Amino acid sequence: MSTSSLEAEVVLEARGISKSFPGVRALDGVSLRVRRGTVHALLGENGAGKSTLMNIFAGVFRPDAGELYVDGKGVTFAEPSEARAAGVATVFQELQLVPQLTVAQNIFLGREPVARWGLVDDGRMNREAAGWLRRLKLDVEPDRRLSELRVGEQQCIEIARALAMSARIIILDEPTSATTEREAAALHELMRELASAGVAIIYITHKLAELEHIADDVTILRDGRIVATQSAKSVGRDDIVRMMVGRDLSELFARQPHEPGEEVLRVEGSHVRHAEQPHSSVVSDVPLLLRRGEILGIFGLMGAGRTELLETLFGLRGAKAPGKVFVRGKEVWLGSPREAIEAGIALAPEDRKRDGLVLALSLAANVNLAARSEMQVSDWLDAARESSLAEGYVERLKIRASSVSEVVRNLSGGNQQKVVLAKWLATNPTVLMLDEPTRGVDIGAKHEIYALLDELARSGLGIIIVSSELPELLGLADRILVMSEGRKTAEFSRAEANEEDIMRAALPRAPPCDGPSPRWSDAR
Repeated sequence: MSTSSLEAEVVLEARGISKSFPGVRALDGVSLRVRRGTVHALLGENGAGKSTLMNIFAGVFRPDAGELYVDGKGVTFAEPSEARAAGVATVFQELQLVPQLTVAQNIFLGREPVARWGLVDDGRMNREAAGWLRRLKLDVEPDRRLSELRVGEQQCIEIARALAMSARIIILDEPTSATTEREAAALHELMRELASAGVAIIYITHKLAELEHIADDVTILRDGRIVATQSAKSVGRDDIVRMMVGRDLSELFARQPHEPGEEVLRVEGSHVRHAEQPHSSVVSDVPLLLRRGEILGIFGLMGAGRTELLETLFGLRGAKAPGKVFVRGKEVWLGSPREAIEAGIALAPEDRKRDGLVLALSLAANVNLAARSEMQVSDWLDAARESSLAEGYVERLKIRASSVSEVVRNLSGGNQQKVVLAKWLATNPTVLMLDEPTRGVDIGAKHEIYALLDELARSGLGIIIVSSELPELLGLADRILVMSEGRKTAEFSRAEANEEDIMRAALPRAPPCDGPSPRWSDAR
């Protein structure tokens, strides 16, 4: 293809973009060209500069140096509305939605169709919203209140909102981090349709397996600089990882062999009643056994009851969760998180920003949240002890921060996740439960978290991991328990586990036609 032809295809270009924040040079002379009708993957570790560059394209930040061009014309975005007016729509990982409004109202927020007398045309708005929902293969009514949807569905609504703007350039920041496989596949199919229609898409993701299905071009950032821009067909996963982190991660899931010890957790007859349907259960009699030094993986599709099971064991369900729980052979009552912590159980939740951290507080304050009573002298906090404990975990977990006084909101996703882990390790738990521990975390931070979990298991901690990433569980877990529709359907040892059998066990069973369905748990 000629140079002039390539020039004609470029719809968005950055030339020599630099941006600094106090103590941090986020971008250093970044130049990037995005071609019309392509999916351009933007990759890099947390802190590499991806989000800063995206925010400059979206008009949230103004660069300290450099120039932006749309369709070959120089542009300056002083605010997001100017970027949208130029045809740039951004779907942020942190959702920009209004929970109290309906799905349709969120999709057309600020652009509501108007009928006679200047009133909002709700019928037309719902019809057009329904069309976008169908394209995303999302089975949600347009007049449903957004707050009733789960996180993955809300993320799809944010995407529908961007698509409904008829943007020519769409930036997607980790759009499949909380979606089901079906929702992700529908999004990928729609992205290819949009690209075929001439839309340029910038796609930020940590899920490298997605690239071979959707990406045309790949740009890799490291430490605020462009490492490479290549055709997606010409670069392999190992090459991408090496360029992202500057080292070979062939031993990403390395585990040191060791024998599990005595029983530390046993669950019998666990049931979690449905919040709105008291006569039905979201978890039904899932037996569970965990030994000292063992990593137990739990896998299931969305709605399988994995998170609800962990919440039950952390006391978040109270009287709604009958059953027996034994810690180190002693029966315990888990009616509240405080009782779970006192029993030696800790939970790092799925949504670290909403449930795991207080973003406005310092690193030190967050690390000490769950063990705060131990940091008190009379009615006063011992600030010196609090800082000392936090500094110990900063060193042990390799948390990258300017100091323990840094506000947690300023840390990258991987470092925020390490702070969550530090908070619960500070309680000296017997059982550590992790719900999607590497969601939204770059591959370098994943490697460090995997190494930490292996170290904790070898030190004798019992660990339960819920993850939607099968390679993660296959690489980390000593055993994998599979759930479907609130029930245990299979259990595999490390030696016998494979993706095909696990996925087969995780699929919901169709109603029987001529007889009872086979029971996966009986097959093992």
